[in-house]
Amino acid sequence: MLDGKKTLFSGMQATGNLTLGNYFGALNNWLTLNEEYQCFYCVVDLHSITIRQDPAELRKRARALLTLYIAAGLEPVKNCIYYQSHVSEHAELCWILNCFTYMGELNRMTQFKDKAAKHSDNINAGLFTYPVLMAADILLFQSDVVPVGADQKQHLEIARDIAERFNSIYGDVFTVPQPYIGKVGAKIMSLQDPAKKMSKSDENANASIFLTDNPDTVIRKFKRAVTDSDNQILYSEDKPGIKNLIDIYSSATNKTVEEVVKEFDGKGYGDFKLAVGEAVASILKPIQNKVEELNKDKAYIDGIIKDNAEKAGYFASKTLHKVQKKIGLPERIR
Repeated sequence: MLDGKKTLFSGMQATGNLTLGNYFGALNNWLTLNEEYQCFYCVVDLHSITIRQDPAELRKRARALLTLYIAAGLEPVKNCIYYQSHVSEHAELCWILNCFTYMGELNRMTQFKDKAAKHSDNINAGLFTYPVLMAADILLFQSDVVPVGADQKQHLEIARDIAERFNSIYGDVFTVPQPYIGKVGAKIMSLQDPAKKMSKSDENANASIFLTDNPDTVIRKFKRAVTDSDNQILYSEDKPGIKNLIDIYSSATNKTVEEVVKEFDGKGYGDFKLAVGEAVASILKPIQNKVEELNKDKAYIDGIIKDNAEKAGYFASKTLHKVQKKIGLPERIR
């Protein structure tokens, strides 16, 4: 617990452009958490390099993501927004935790299997031990809670296992994190294949709405969204394309599914797709305007990067020093 509040940790990778799914699924839900929690929001750039990155592009995307956090409404004074790579304790604790993690545990990680299949020419040790770095991220700040999606549950479970294993040997060192169950947002699916989740890595540019898409692009993509042929706006598993659009419109307008279906009763898909596009564009435009404003003030963003790295480093070093002492590493002469 920090400053009288429980601690919450989360982060996103600096790869690809964030999608509407990232916004409704995570970023939008983060905005009010600082009232209840001491929040650490990380740009997880060390995780990003498990896959080969263009150096200049990675730096550009990392800064763009941090700026987007702020533009979306995360206040950098109330929330600690920082680069993972600027707090060396992440990597140091990861090495120590590697020595308390079993190969069998890592072999069971489904994300490793999925990513190894996609990047068969670069199955590196970092990709294999990715969950240990994620455990270090979480445990470094004595995180009480961690927001997790379905694809991250395994990683939180292994973080809990590592913490409990370490604590059983050395005493009460780590807080064992719990999953954060907040407002359940709609799962946003691909506009071109509503059977799969909207993804920033989808090869079909029309499948995803990116937070950087201008209004014309947003509306064009929604007009091309896959639906069906009966032209009825009903919320049904048998109509995945329309169900997805209803979920998106509901999330964008804060209307219930029932209210959305009633609003468009008797109207066709053309009218509905246009309305969804306009609703989403109206949410994204203020964020894009704020990003443009922030990009003009380099000194302001640089100050946030510096100050929050120092703040994160202060709390991270307290945990790391405790761990180092417990396992018997020589004390540093300062």
